[in-house]
Amino acid sequence: MIVTGDKEFYKGVGKVNYEGKESDNPLAYKYYNPDQLVMGKTMREHFKFAIAYWHSFCGQGADPFGPGTQKFPWDESNDPMQRARNKADAAFELITKLGFDYFCFHDVDLVDESDNLIETEKRLHKIGDYISQKKKDSDVKVLWGTANCFSNPIYMNGAATNPDFGVVARAGAQIKMALDLTMALGGENYVFWGGREGYMSLLNTNINKELDHMAKMLSIARDYARGQGFKGTFFIEPKPMEPMKHQYDFDAATAIGFLRAYGLQKDFKLNIEVNHATLAQHSFEHELAIAAHSGMLGSIDANRGDNQNGWDTDQFPINIYEVTEAMLVFLQSGGLQGGGINFDAKIRRNSTDLDDIFHAHIGGADTFARAILTAEKILTQSEFLKLRKDRYNSFDSGSGKQFESGKLTLENLYEIASNSKSPKKISGKQELFENIINQFI
Repeated sequence: MIVTGDKEFYKGVGKVNYEGKESDNPLAYKYYNPDQLVMGKTMREHFKFAIAYWHSFCGQGADPFGPGTQKFPWDESNDPMQRARNKADAAFELITKLGFDYFCFHDVDLVDESDNLIETEKRLHKIGDYISQKKKDSDVKVLWGTANCFSNPIYMNGAATNPDFGVVARAGAQIKMALDLTMALGGENYVFWGGREGYMSLLNTNINKELDHMAKMLSIARDYARGQGFKGTFFIEPKPMEPMKHQYDFDAATAIGFLRAYGLQKDFKLNIEVNHATLAQHSFEHELAIAAHSGMLGSIDANRGDNQNGWDTDQFPINIYEVTEAMLVFLQSGGLQGGGINFDAKIRRNSTDLDDIFHAHIGGADTFARAILTAEKILTQSEFLKLRKDRYNSFDSGSGKQFESGKLTLENLYEIASNSKSPKKISGKQELFENIINQFI
């Protein structure tokens, strides 16, 4: 069912369907077939694709050197509530025409923030009721909600990590309101993105106090939501820098260490973003593997960066090789725990037609679909798994197996090495592994 309001915003664009790779229809999926089985689950079940409310309906193409270039018809009213309702109409039209099942949001994406906290809460209740009705008229669901505790100038020194308790309290109030809204809309998860939880200079920063405060905010937010009956998963989204010089959730390993240090690992998992991974000098698949190793691979923000830019460009994913490597990790780890794949990506500043957002999401969905199909073939039709297993066959028996099972001491290792010939060089066969991916793409 395609859900629109009184006005159709994306005129001339109908329901986007799967037509196969031979299709020359630019408004059709070539690889994303929601009902196609991949290793026992449909693509729809694997991906749980979600639209990012903030980029798709709020981002107007502004950058540090100039104002926005996109003028959205849903922003024309002078009444903030009417603008919010129009935006919701456009959102559900886009989501249902694309055939996706989910969206995610920051609180102030849905309706403009007021100068008064209580007035903002009233606005959120009103637009929440409106969106709830639109959800009833469709099959669209909320993958996760979150609070924007970084755009308002009061958060210039952080939110939960702010040195001023008044700002910390304000952040807590905003998080409570966002949690209430997420639960009211049936949100399946909740994300904490510490947009300014970090430091610009160590000279004026007490790291111990700020980390303690961040953990305390996560703890009381969790306790509040659980007390209200929320059963979903909480996600932390790692990011290395920008806007702060150093973010406290720098990368997956840092975030995991933080969660374990404060005893939060049972309730929290990670929401991995591609562009954040590359900004941390990691690959997308590395961050997925680290999260999966700790049982914390919760959700994915799908996008990409630009190798010639040192900031978060949030472009739609098109790199088949990169995403195929990621899907190999994804499939071997059993997929995501609670979350889905949210297109945290924006069309380019010079993409100013309303149908550009359709081309962007179609390309992103097809990239992930083509990659997961390729990964499935690699895992089931190639020597990939055997070759990797064979690299570690010295641990399958004898002393290697004893070492893994904890039966050898350091003295034992010394004794074994002293009575053995020098180990032979064993090739890692990296080029062969890389060729296998190229063979199946």
